[in-house]
Amino acid sequence: MRLPNTAFTEHPWRIHEFTEDFEVEDVWYLDTPGGPDDLALLVRQSSGDGTAAEKSFMYKLLFAIRWKLGVLFKWDGEENGVGPGNPSLRDRLPGDLRDGPRGPDLRTVPMKSVYQASDEWVTEVVNKTVHAVMHIGWVADGDGRYHGQMAVLVKKKGLLGKVYMPLILPFRRVFVTPNLVKSIGTAWRARPAG
Repeated sequence: MRLPNTAFTEHPWRIHEFTEDFEVEDVWYLDTPGGPDDLALLVRQSSGDGTAAEKSFMYKLLFAIRWKLGVLFKWDGEENGVGPGNPSLRDRLPGDLRDGPRGPDLRTVPMKSVYQASDEWVTEVVNKTVHAVMHIGWVADGDGRYHGQMAVLVKKKGLLGKVYMPLILPFRRVFVTPNLVKSIGTAWRARPAG
């Protein structure tokens, strides 16, 4: 289920310290009930072996189309990725986060991990249209129970990004992200015990 942006903005996440120039585009509840230390399990599930993203038809379809467009229009070349003209969020991190665990990169899309803390995991992608950030937070429900929450932050790049990003947003909100969120919850509940 989609949440109001305040579910992200009013929580004292560390990411707020260095993303003031990004817009919060979406916040989603993840049906991933767990204990206080289970974010690491969700990160492993989301980043690699049999991820929900790999199983989500709409997610795979959207990104297959997106990568074809990227090749056709040269949006994803090295000159548009992280580098001198497009610094990584890692360059903004305070020392304790920069020196801490980085977390795994995503396998299904070219998102690179920025940092992983006990209650946050942040990844990013930079191309000609956007600098996008995915934030997975581990939120307390009370009584020792927790769940995941996913936020997408964007910094649109140039006229292309200002046109392209709003154009795909309705499709993402109606088809892609709900399908991905459902797949994450299904994979979480189907994971082996222990």
